[in-house]
Amino acid sequence: MSESVITSTQSKIPGIIEQLAKKIVGHHDTLELVTAACLAGGHVLLQDVPGTGKTRLAASLASVFGLAFRRVQGTPDLLPADVVGATVFNPQDNQFTFHQGPIFTNVLLMDEINRATPRTQSALLEAMAEKQVSADGVTYPLPNPFFVIATANPLESQGVFPLPEAQLDRFLVQLNLGYTSAEDEFEMVRRVIFTDDAPLTQVLSQADVVQAQQEVKQIRVSDDVLQYIVRLCRETRNHDQVELGASPRSIVALTQYAQSLAYLSQRSFVTPDDVKRAFYPTMAHRLQLNIGWMGEGGIQRVLDDVIQSVPLPNERAEV
Repeated sequence: MSESVITSTQSKIPGIIEQLAKKIVGHHDTLELVTAACLAGGHVLLQDVPGTGKTRLAASLASVFGLAFRRVQGTPDLLPADVVGATVFNPQDNQFTFHQGPIFTNVLLMDEINRATPRTQSALLEAMAEKQVSADGVTYPLPNPFFVIATANPLESQGVFPLPEAQLDRFLVQLNLGYTSAEDEFEMVRRVIFTDDAPLTQVLSQADVVQAQQEVKQIRVSDDVLQYIVRLCRETRNHDQVELGASPRSIVALTQYAQSLAYLSQRSFVTPDDVKRAFYPTMAHRLQLNIGWMGEGGIQRVLDDVIQSVPLPNERAEV
């Protein structure tokens, strides 16, 4: 990709956001961040209160991308086989047959993932990391692309199982929809109650999504910007309020996400502004803070400190 040439797939990005905005009112920035995560080949953790449109966003994204969509509701009695699938004996041909679970899709919504038991949560690990599942010693590849959107309610404390660090690290980003302005809520109610639900127009095909993911990998990252990414991640380990800083995998994730954000901006190179925009959603769920800083806003303050303490590189694009 040259700097002056926008690919045909890349030119369709504004149409994706326009279609999603028909269903999700007042969250333009979040729509871009979720789209960027998908095009980066990552997974999204939506941690927010009920009723903010998380399920609607996941279903709309699959529709606009032209991808298959399945939804799994996290409950304490949900078994790994309910997600991955199970091997069942068929008496007609006297053989065991593997019946695929809902994970064999393009976009999987794992609703209220923190209500599922750790055993079921761990069933997602191999799928999220390797894009495959194993059952009875046999490995089954998942469809391409494969994208998990998991939701979690941060206010619930009873009947929930917090995600372990290993699973949190599999999510490329953690995002929050949050509440919108009064004007946006007025428009949302007007659309839902008083007008017909406008159908979404498919913007990309499954092949287009795969092509876009390949093009994202070609977005250039100059040595100066890459060093800036590394310094940011290493600085999280030096902050006096951080127990566990960014891992080496976090550096890779931040780089990939910055590439995808540059792609959404219809550029062929990453700027420091792309890195700063990607930094918070990529790191918010990966850092462990000291107890005194674990309250509301603690992560934001730490990441703000890190951004301010690391000098910006030369913003000259590498062409």
